[in-house]
Amino acid sequence: MTTFVDRVELHVAAGNGGHGCASVHREKFKPLGGPDGGNGGRGGDVILVVDQSVTTLLEYHHSPHRKATNGKPGEGGNRSGKDGSDLVLPVPDGTVVLDGKGNVLADLVGEGTTYIAAQGGRGGLGNAALASARRKAPGFALLGEPGQTGDVVLELKTVADVALVGFPSAGKSSLISVLSAAKPKIADYPFTTLVPNLGVVTAGATVYTIADVPGLIPGASQGKGLGLEFLRHVERCSVLVHVLDTATLESERDPLTDLDVIEAELREYGGLEDRPRIVVLNKVDIPDGQDLADMIRPDLEARGYRIFEVSAVSRHGLKELSFALAGIVAEARAAKPKQEATRIVIRPKAVDDAGFTVTLEEDGLYRVRGEKPERWVRQTDFNNDEAVGYLADRLNRLGVEDELMKAGARAGDGVAIGSEDDAVVFDWEPSMAAGAEMLGRRGEDHRLEAPRPAAQRRRDRDAERDEADREYDEFKPF
Repeated sequence: MTTFVDRVELHVAAGNGGHGCASVHREKFKPLGGPDGGNGGRGGDVILVVDQSVTTLLEYHHSPHRKATNGKPGEGGNRSGKDGSDLVLPVPDGTVVLDGKGNVLADLVGEGTTYIAAQGGRGGLGNAALASARRKAPGFALLGEPGQTGDVVLELKTVADVALVGFPSAGKSSLISVLSAAKPKIADYPFTTLVPNLGVVTAGATVYTIADVPGLIPGASQGKGLGLEFLRHVERCSVLVHVLDTATLESERDPLTDLDVIEAELREYGGLEDRPRIVVLNKVDIPDGQDLADMIRPDLEARGYRIFEVSAVSRHGLKELSFALAGIVAEARAAKPKQEATRIVIRPKAVDDAGFTVTLEEDGLYRVRGEKPERWVRQTDFNNDEAVGYLADRLNRLGVEDELMKAGARAGDGVAIGSEDDAVVFDWEPSMAAGAEMLGRRGEDHRLEAPRPAAQRRRDRDAERDEADREYDEFKPF
């Protein structure tokens, strides 16, 4: 059964915004009191938050689909819909968020660090909010925007100050068990450690974390063994500790070769050249191990390494190693630049930025792209002619009509607003520039007009009957 997961693909969906309400106020002696439709609620966001109590991505391995709640629709009586609840997903410290192409979206380090993985849709405006001096009784409301959906990849990079690297069965787990309170699985066969172990070490006034990175063998950086899965866990460390087995029973191995192989894999992986190195000669409590350590020590010193001879069984040399690591970690922390105050960068909008673009595609289709026009299209109820006319007026005021003319569009040409996946396509008619040609006096509620006199209503009814009789006589069958 899987107990540790450090990479998952998460399918997130934010909540949809609630639709606005189209309503007319009614009460005794005042049946048509004007629009009173409320706005729709905002859809909930999907938010990733660093939680120190979470150490693995196992929960999302079993349940990768996550969705926030939708906003509620508005109601009559100027009652706005309830906002959707945000979905907060706790992740371990050191989680990296990537898109499907491998681009880094966020690096979550530090308790409480947040990232919005999917943003909820806006709620639609009700007809009360759309009313104006020109449009006193709108017979429509705006739809809520759909929430963002997509896939993100979460990768865990352990936040540790010291990383123990070495061949399987070199004694890394034994070292971390005696240096800290961690209790990793220990056995005398390769790949005992299948997950990174993390321990906390106190040396004088310095407290630091130490990680045992498993599974490094020749070819690990190309995916052999378990190394490629866990090499990312050494990226955040301040110092690398090579644990060399001086009492190995494998005749084809020796500590110097092991060191060269691990260094080659780290170099192939990349990004770790600037980390200081320490070499630990482990298992010197065994006579043959001490003899081999004395033999290879001059070669290691000639390469410039600091060397510590230790034994996890007899605890020999552990105190010196612990304080040496504490000193390196303290120096690395002091060398880090202090966090500067947050700088607010103001980027004013360019004077010639229209907020949208019009491009002519190879198939003769004119495509309109821009945040505003695409959002307005998503919020339009195309079953309501008045709402469509309102969209036409908004696009005209934004300047879309003029840009289409400049681009060479003519009546009947195809125009698409939005991306290829969810665009709204229509045949363009320049008459949309005036807006009201489509619907007459759009926005007026004829129920609010003064009633016609009875005599006038009879004359209009008789005129309509006479017109119908003439049409029947003209087109009646023989």
